[in-house]
Amino acid sequence: MTSGPTPVARVLDAVLEGAVVPSFTRLGPAVRSRLFDWDDPPPGALDDAVAVVTGATSGIGEALASGLARAGATVHAVGRDAAKLESVARRIRDEVPGADVVEQHADLGRLDDVRALAERLDRATDRIAVLAHVAGALVHDLQRTDDDIELTFQVHVVAPHLLTSALLPRLTAGGGRVVTMSSGGMYTQPLDVDALVDPPQPFDGTRAYARAKRAQVVLNAEWARRHPEAGVAFHAMHPGWVDTPGLTSGLPGFARVLRPALRTPASGADTALWLAWTPDAPAPGGDFWLDRRRRHTVVLPWTRADGREVDRLWFTVEDLAGRTS
Repeated sequence: MTSGPTPVARVLDAVLEGAVVPSFTRLGPAVRSRLFDWDDPPPGALDDAVAVVTGATSGIGEALASGLARAGATVHAVGRDAAKLESVARRIRDEVPGADVVEQHADLGRLDDVRALAERLDRATDRIAVLAHVAGALVHDLQRTDDDIELTFQVHVVAPHLLTSALLPRLTAGGGRVVTMSSGGMYTQPLDVDALVDPPQPFDGTRAYARAKRAQVVLNAEWARRHPEAGVAFHAMHPGWVDTPGLTSGLPGFARVLRPALRTPASGADTALWLAWTPDAPAPGGDFWLDRRRRHTVVLPWTRADGREVDRLWFTVEDLAGRTS
Protein backbone atom coordinates (compact mmCIF):
# COMPACT_ATOMS: atom_id res chain seq x y z
CA MET A 1 0.00 0.00 0.00
CA THR A 2 1.46 3.34 -1.00
CA SER A 3 1.59 6.21 1.46
CA GLY A 4 -0.99 8.95 1.07
CA PRO A 5 -0.17 11.90 -1.19
CA THR A 6 0.73 15.23 0.33
CA PRO A 7 -1.68 18.18 0.11
CA VAL A 8 0.74 19.93 -2.24
CA ALA A 9 0.78 16.91 -4.56
CA ARG A 10 -3.01 16.86 -4.61
CA VAL A 11 -3.20 20.55 -5.47
CA LEU A 12 -0.63 20.30 -8.25
CA ASP A 13 -2.38 17.26 -9.67
CA ALA A 14 -5.71 19.12 -9.65
CA VAL A 15 -4.14 22.09 -11.44
CA LEU A 16 -2.66 19.77 -14.05
CA GLU A 17 -5.99 17.98 -14.50
CA GLY A 18 -7.85 21.26 -14.88
CA ALA A 19 -5.50 22.33 -17.65
CA VAL A 20 -6.64 19.24 -19.64
CA VAL A 21 -4.19 19.33 -22.55
CA PRO A 22 -0.93 18.95 -20.58
CA SER A 23 -2.68 16.42 -18.33
CA PHE A 24 -3.39 14.13 -21.28
CA THR A 25 0.05 14.49 -22.90
CA ARG A 26 3.31 12.88 -21.83
CA LEU A 27 3.71 15.70 -19.31
CA GLY A 28 0.94 14.16 -17.18
CA PRO A 29 2.72 10.98 -16.12
CA ALA A 30 6.11 12.71 -16.06
CA VAL A 31 4.85 15.07 -13.35
CA ARG A 32 2.53 12.69 -11.49
CA SER A 33 5.06 9.87 -11.22
CA ARG A 34 7.20 12.25 -9.17
CA LEU A 35 4.38 13.84 -7.21
CA PHE A 36 3.04 10.48 -6.08
CA ASP A 37 6.25 8.43 -6.06
CA TRP A 38 5.03 5.72 -8.41
CA ASP A 39 6.38 2.25 -7.85
CA ASP A 40 6.75 -0.75 -10.15
CA PRO A 41 5.02 -4.08 -9.54
CA PRO A 42 6.87 -5.93 -6.78
CA PRO A 43 8.75 -9.04 -7.95
CA GLY A 44 6.33 -11.85 -8.67
CA ALA A 45 3.30 -9.59 -8.24
CA LEU A 46 1.32 -11.67 -10.73
CA ASP A 47 3.07 -15.04 -10.47
CA ASP A 48 0.62 -17.88 -11.19
CA ALA A 49 -2.01 -15.35 -12.31
CA VAL A 50 -3.87 -15.56 -15.60
CA ALA A 51 -4.47 -12.36 -17.55
CA VAL A 52 -6.53 -11.82 -20.70
CA VAL A 53 -5.83 -8.80 -22.91
CA THR A 54 -7.92 -7.94 -25.96
CA GLY A 55 -6.43 -5.73 -28.65
CA ALA A 56 -3.00 -7.14 -27.82
CA THR A 57 -1.52 -6.93 -31.32
CA SER A 58 -0.31 -3.32 -31.17
CA GLY A 59 -0.09 -0.12 -29.17
CA ILE A 60 -1.40 -0.04 -25.63
CA GLY A 61 -2.65 -3.63 -25.75
CA GLU A 62 0.76 -4.98 -26.69
CA ALA A 63 2.46 -2.83 -24.04
CA LEU A 64 0.03 -4.03 -21.39
CA ALA A 65 0.43 -7.69 -22.38
CA SER A 66 4.20 -7.27 -22.14
CA GLY A 67 3.96 -5.58 -18.73
CA LEU A 68 1.70 -8.30 -17.35
CA ALA A 69 4.14 -10.95 -18.58
CA ARG A 70 7.00 -9.12 -16.86
CA ALA A 71 4.98 -9.19 -13.63
CA GLY A 72 4.75 -12.97 -13.91
CA ALA A 73 1.28 -13.52 -15.39
CA THR A 74 0.33 -16.07 -18.00
CA VAL A 75 -1.02 -13.77 -20.69
CA HIS A 76 -3.76 -14.76 -23.11
CA ALA A 77 -3.22 -12.23 -25.89
CA VAL A 78 -6.35 -11.69 -27.98
CA GLY A 79 -6.27 -10.34 -31.52
CA ARG A 80 -8.16 -10.62 -34.78
CA ASP A 81 -5.09 -10.80 -37.04
CA ALA A 82 -3.41 -14.18 -36.57
CA ALA A 83 -0.11 -13.10 -38.15
CA LYS A 84 0.15 -9.98 -35.97
CA LEU A 85 -0.79 -12.02 -32.93
CA GLU A 86 1.99 -14.50 -33.59
CA SER A 87 4.48 -11.67 -34.10
CA VAL A 88 3.51 -9.92 -30.87
CA ALA A 89 3.69 -13.14 -28.86
CA ARG A 90 7.16 -13.77 -30.25
CA ARG A 91 8.30 -10.23 -29.37
CA ILE A 92 7.05 -10.55 -25.80
CA ARG A 93 8.76 -13.92 -25.37
CA ASP A 94 12.00 -12.40 -26.69
CA GLU A 95 11.72 -9.38 -24.39
CA VAL A 96 10.61 -11.27 -21.28
CA PRO A 97 12.58 -14.48 -20.77
CA GLY A 98 10.27 -17.27 -19.67
CA ALA A 99 7.12 -15.35 -20.58
CA ASP A 100 4.03 -17.54 -20.97
CA VAL A 101 1.97 -16.01 -23.79
CA VAL A 102 -1.02 -17.81 -25.24
CA GLU A 103 -2.26 -16.62 -28.62
CA GLN A 104 -6.05 -16.27 -28.79
CA HIS A 105 -7.39 -15.49 -32.23
CA ALA A 106 -10.77 -13.74 -32.02
CA ASP A 107 -12.53 -10.85 -33.75
CA LEU A 108 -14.69 -8.76 -31.41
CA GLY A 109 -16.67 -7.74 -34.46
CA ARG A 110 -18.15 -11.25 -34.40
CA LEU A 111 -20.01 -12.25 -31.24
CA ASP A 112 -19.62 -15.92 -32.12
CA ASP A 113 -15.85 -15.37 -31.95
CA VAL A 114 -16.29 -13.83 -28.49
CA ARG A 115 -18.31 -16.83 -27.32
CA ALA A 116 -15.74 -19.24 -28.72
CA LEU A 117 -12.96 -17.28 -27.00
CA ALA A 118 -14.80 -17.49 -23.67
CA GLU A 119 -15.23 -21.24 -24.09
CA ARG A 120 -11.51 -21.71 -24.80
CA LEU A 121 -10.56 -19.64 -21.76
CA ASP A 122 -13.07 -21.56 -19.67
CA ARG A 123 -11.34 -24.80 -20.62
CA ALA A 124 -7.84 -23.40 -20.23
CA THR A 125 -8.09 -22.12 -16.64
CA ASP A 126 -10.28 -22.25 -13.56
CA ARG A 127 -9.51 -18.68 -12.50
CA ILE A 128 -8.69 -15.35 -14.14
CA ALA A 129 -6.96 -12.52 -12.29
CA VAL A 130 -7.09 -9.82 -14.97
CA LEU A 131 -9.41 -9.18 -17.90
CA ALA A 132 -8.31 -6.10 -19.84
CA HIS A 133 -10.60 -4.72 -22.54
CA VAL A 134 -8.23 -2.77 -24.80
CA ALA A 135 -9.42 -3.59 -28.32
CA GLY A 136 -10.90 -0.63 -30.14
CA ALA A 137 -11.98 0.79 -33.47
CA LEU A 138 -12.53 4.29 -34.79
CA VAL A 139 -14.10 4.18 -38.25
CA HIS A 140 -15.41 7.03 -40.36
CA ASP A 141 -18.06 5.13 -42.31
CA LEU A 142 -21.09 3.43 -40.86
CA GLN A 143 -20.39 -0.30 -40.65
CA ARG A 144 -22.71 -2.92 -39.26
CA THR A 145 -21.34 -6.25 -38.13
CA ASP A 146 -22.64 -9.71 -38.95
CA ASP A 147 -24.57 -9.36 -35.67
CA ASP A 148 -26.28 -6.25 -37.12
CA ILE A 149 -24.69 -3.91 -34.57
CA GLU A 150 -22.79 -0.74 -35.41
CA LEU A 151 -19.11 -1.74 -35.38
CA THR A 152 -17.84 0.83 -32.86
CA PHE A 153 -20.59 -0.01 -30.39
CA GLN A 154 -20.03 -3.73 -30.75
CA VAL A 155 -16.23 -3.72 -30.40
CA HIS A 156 -16.11 -1.26 -27.49
CA VAL A 157 -19.27 -2.12 -25.59
CA VAL A 158 -21.29 -5.19 -26.57
CA ALA A 159 -18.42 -7.64 -27.12
CA PRO A 160 -16.57 -6.69 -23.88
CA HIS A 161 -19.83 -6.98 -21.94
CA LEU A 162 -20.43 -10.43 -23.39
CA LEU A 163 -16.87 -11.55 -22.58
CA THR A 164 -17.08 -10.21 -19.02
CA SER A 165 -20.41 -11.96 -18.48
CA ALA A 166 -19.10 -15.27 -19.80
CA LEU A 167 -15.92 -15.12 -17.72
CA LEU A 168 -17.45 -13.78 -14.50
CA PRO A 169 -17.28 -17.17 -12.69
CA ARG A 170 -13.57 -17.45 -13.54
CA LEU A 171 -12.98 -13.85 -12.47
CA THR A 172 -14.81 -14.47 -9.20
CA ALA A 173 -12.69 -17.56 -8.54
CA GLY A 174 -9.53 -15.54 -9.19
CA GLY A 175 -10.49 -12.47 -7.18
CA GLY A 176 -10.18 -10.83 -10.56
CA ARG A 177 -9.95 -7.33 -11.89
CA VAL A 178 -11.64 -6.08 -15.04
CA VAL A 179 -9.91 -3.09 -16.61
CA THR A 180 -11.64 -1.21 -19.42
CA MET A 181 -9.58 1.11 -21.60
CA SER A 182 -11.80 4.10 -22.24
CA SER A 183 -10.83 7.56 -23.52
CA GLY A 184 -10.89 11.17 -22.49
CA GLY A 185 -13.10 11.68 -25.52
CA MET A 186 -16.00 10.33 -23.49
CA TYR A 187 -16.12 13.63 -21.59
CA THR A 188 -17.59 15.30 -24.68
CA GLN A 189 -20.63 13.05 -25.07
CA PRO A 190 -23.65 12.15 -22.92
CA LEU A 191 -24.98 8.64 -22.63
CA ASP A 192 -27.36 8.21 -25.59
CA VAL A 193 -28.57 4.63 -26.04
CA ASP A 194 -30.59 5.43 -29.15
CA ALA A 195 -27.55 6.95 -30.86
CA LEU A 196 -25.43 3.95 -29.92
CA VAL A 197 -27.91 1.50 -31.41
CA ASP A 198 -28.89 3.58 -34.43
CA PRO A 199 -26.28 6.31 -35.07
CA PRO A 200 -27.56 9.62 -36.44
CA GLN A 201 -26.91 10.37 -40.09
CA PRO A 202 -24.64 11.52 -41.54
CA PHE A 203 -22.46 9.16 -39.53
CA ASP A 204 -19.76 10.81 -37.41
CA GLY A 205 -17.18 8.19 -36.46
CA THR A 206 -15.45 10.39 -33.89
CA ARG A 207 -18.71 11.03 -32.03
CA ALA A 208 -19.67 7.35 -32.26
CA TYR A 209 -16.32 6.50 -30.69
CA ALA A 210 -16.79 9.04 -27.87
CA ARG A 211 -20.34 7.81 -27.21
CA ALA A 212 -19.08 4.23 -26.99
CA LYS A 213 -16.36 5.32 -24.58
CA ARG A 214 -18.96 7.04 -22.40
CA ALA A 215 -21.00 3.83 -22.43
CA GLN A 216 -17.95 1.83 -21.32
CA VAL A 217 -17.49 4.05 -18.27
CA VAL A 218 -21.18 3.86 -17.36
CA LEU A 219 -21.24 0.08 -17.69
CA ASN A 220 -18.08 -0.24 -15.61
CA ALA A 221 -19.84 1.48 -12.71
CA GLU A 222 -22.93 -0.66 -13.29
CA TRP A 223 -20.93 -3.90 -13.10
CA ALA A 224 -19.58 -2.81 -9.72
CA ARG A 225 -23.03 -1.75 -8.51
CA ARG A 226 -24.90 -4.81 -9.73
CA HIS A 227 -22.33 -7.48 -8.80
CA PRO A 228 -20.55 -6.51 -5.57
CA GLU A 229 -20.94 -10.09 -4.34
CA ALA A 230 -18.61 -11.35 -7.09
CA GLY A 231 -15.54 -9.95 -5.36
CA VAL A 232 -14.33 -8.63 -8.72
CA ALA A 233 -12.87 -5.14 -9.08
CA PHE A 234 -14.20 -3.21 -12.07
CA HIS A 235 -12.13 -0.27 -13.24
CA ALA A 236 -12.35 2.02 -16.27
CA MET A 237 -9.54 4.35 -17.20
CA HIS A 238 -8.24 6.52 -19.95
CA PRO A 239 -4.64 6.39 -21.02
CA GLY A 240 -4.14 9.99 -22.06
CA TRP A 241 -3.17 10.81 -25.64
CA VAL A 242 -1.00 7.95 -26.84
CA ASP A 243 1.01 7.47 -30.02
CA THR A 244 -0.57 4.29 -31.38
CA PRO A 245 -1.41 2.91 -34.83
CA GLY A 246 -5.09 3.28 -33.93
CA LEU A 247 -4.70 7.01 -33.29
CA THR A 248 -2.74 7.50 -36.50
CA SER A 249 -5.34 5.73 -38.62
CA GLY A 250 -8.42 7.07 -36.81
CA LEU A 251 -7.37 10.69 -36.21
CA PRO A 252 -4.37 11.31 -38.50
CA GLY A 253 -4.46 15.11 -38.26
CA PHE A 254 -4.64 15.07 -34.47
CA ALA A 255 -1.82 12.52 -34.29
CA ARG A 256 0.39 14.51 -36.66
CA VAL A 257 0.02 17.81 -34.82
CA LEU A 258 0.45 16.43 -31.30
CA ARG A 259 2.96 13.65 -31.98
CA PRO A 260 5.84 15.33 -30.09
CA ALA A 261 3.62 15.51 -26.98
CA LEU A 262 1.99 12.09 -27.22
CA ARG A 263 2.59 9.41 -24.64
CA THR A 264 4.30 6.14 -25.48
CA PRO A 265 2.19 2.97 -25.52
CA ALA A 266 3.95 1.81 -22.34
CA SER A 267 3.01 5.06 -20.62
CA GLY A 268 -0.56 4.68 -21.84
CA ALA A 269 -0.67 1.16 -20.43
CA ASP A 270 0.82 2.12 -17.07
CA THR A 271 -2.39 2.72 -15.13
CA ALA A 272 -3.97 -0.49 -16.49
CA LEU A 273 -0.91 -2.47 -15.39
CA TRP A 274 -0.97 -0.78 -11.98
CA LEU A 275 -4.67 -1.59 -11.57
CA ALA A 276 -3.83 -5.24 -12.23
CA TRP A 277 -1.76 -5.57 -9.06
CA THR A 278 -2.18 -2.63 -6.68
CA PRO A 279 -4.00 -3.07 -3.35
CA ASP A 280 -5.09 0.58 -3.68
CA ALA A 281 -7.95 -0.28 -6.05
CA PRO A 282 -10.08 -2.90 -4.29
CA ALA A 283 -13.35 -4.53 -5.35
CA PRO A 284 -15.99 -3.74 -6.38
CA GLY A 285 -14.49 -0.55 -7.83
CA GLY A 286 -16.61 1.19 -10.44
CA ASP A 287 -14.12 4.05 -10.63
CA PHE A 288 -12.58 5.97 -13.52
CA TRP A 289 -8.82 6.47 -13.51
CA LEU A 290 -6.09 8.52 -15.17
CA ASP A 291 -2.45 8.28 -14.15
CA ARG A 292 -3.17 6.09 -11.11
CA ARG A 293 -5.69 8.56 -9.67
CA ARG A 294 -9.49 8.40 -9.49
CA ARG A 295 -11.09 11.02 -11.71
CA HIS A 296 -14.53 12.53 -12.18
CA THR A 297 -16.55 11.02 -15.01
CA VAL A 298 -18.51 14.19 -15.77
CA VAL A 299 -17.00 17.56 -16.65
CA LEU A 300 -19.83 19.03 -18.74
CA PRO A 301 -23.12 18.98 -16.76
CA TRP A 302 -25.22 18.06 -19.79
CA THR A 303 -23.28 14.77 -20.18
CA ARG A 304 -24.49 13.40 -16.83
CA ALA A 305 -26.65 10.27 -17.32
CA ASP A 306 -29.86 9.67 -15.41
CA GLY A 307 -30.73 6.31 -13.90
CA ARG A 308 -33.32 5.41 -16.52
CA GLU A 309 -30.87 5.83 -19.38
CA VAL A 310 -28.25 3.83 -17.47
CA ASP A 311 -30.74 0.99 -17.02
CA ARG A 312 -31.66 1.21 -20.69
CA LEU A 313 -28.00 0.83 -21.61
CA TRP A 314 -27.50 -2.20 -19.38
CA PHE A 315 -30.53 -4.08 -20.64
CA THR A 316 -29.97 -3.08 -24.27
CA VAL A 317 -26.41 -4.41 -24.18
CA GLU A 318 -27.56 -7.55 -22.38
CA ASP A 319 -30.09 -8.12 -25.15
CA LEU A 320 -27.64 -7.48 -27.96
CA ALA A 321 -25.00 -9.71 -26.38
CA GLY A 322 -27.50 -12.57 -26.32
CA ARG A 323 -29.03 -11.90 -29.75
CA THR A 324 -27.22 -14.74 -31.58
CA SER A 325 -26.59 -18.21 -30.22
